[in-house]
Amino acid sequence: MPDQPGSAGEGHEPRGVDLARRALEQARAAARASGKPVGQGRSSPQRRLRTGVRRRTGWSSARPDDRDPQLLSTVAGSLAKSRGWSGRVAEGMVFGRWAAVVGDDIAAHATPIALKDGVLSIAAESTAWATQLRMLQGQILAKIHAAVGHSVVTSLKVSGPAAPSWRKGHRHVKGRGPRDTYG
Repeated sequence: MPDQPGSAGEGHEPRGVDLARRALEQARAAARASGKPVGQGRSSPQRRLRTGVRRRTGWSSARPDDRDPQLLSTVAGSLAKSRGWSGRVAEGMVFGRWAAVVGDDIAAHATPIALKDGVLSIAAESTAWATQLRMLQGQILAKIHAAVGHSVVTSLKVSGPAAPSWRKGHRHVKGRGPRDTYG
């Protein structure tokens, strides 16, 4: 009976599927000879690092893993911590989230101006609000500490609105000026 096309006959070289089958059989025989289990896939491939620590290099499992997608806030926080930016980020949170930190009522009447050496300068819209903020200073500090940490803001400096300037024009005389005539 003549050989069918694609089948391995005695005088012909194997082709196609037969060639693949022969290569697979040779690979299995080589694996058996080396003592490796045959036919089992890699469920969790691992690779050794130079330090000797094993690191997974394959697929993620059902449990959370550091290779899984992370929240942006988590990644940004870890980046800021690794680069030493944590203090600056916390300072920015005081200004950026002022209304959420101190509350809408206080935020409507007072704004943070500067933060230097742990002293937060706050400008109130009136002298009455400045006085009120000075009395609530302990509670405001507690809210700030809860939101951004204890080492960021250590004290508050509350100021009211600036007094009107009596200095008008380019030329003026030193001294009390027009106020000395008020009696």
